[in-house]
Amino acid sequence: MTGSERPLVWVGSSRRDLRRFPRAVRRDVGQALYTAQQGETDPSAKPLRGFGGGSVLELIAEHHGDTWRTFYMVRYAEAIYVLHAFQKKSKRGIATPKKDIDLIHRRLAEVERIHRERQN
Repeated sequence: MTGSERPLVWVGSSRRDLRRFPRAVRRDVGQALYTAQQGETDPSAKPLRGFGGGSVLELIAEHHGDTWRTFYMVRYAEAIYVLHAFQKKSKRGIATPKKDIDLIHRRLAEVERIHRERQN
């Protein structure tokens, strides 16, 4: 890792959950997260609506007809925080399920707490 790369901080079960993804999806998500560590935005990353501009980003990967989603936050300069990773099960609509949005909110609150503690 070079001096300009931001470290990844895995929040909750996000790392374990991502490791359950198919290899091709893990590779694509890993490349996008590495791009974020370099201070850039991967073309596959899109801002998550309702989360204050572009500080929470969503990666959507398709693999064999299934959809895999990973969410990460870039708001703070000290790290890239990986908030959540899951396979989208519902075939109806593209909206992120409410239970997953609620989990992202809880993990964002945890990141806010971690950030405040690092500042003190």
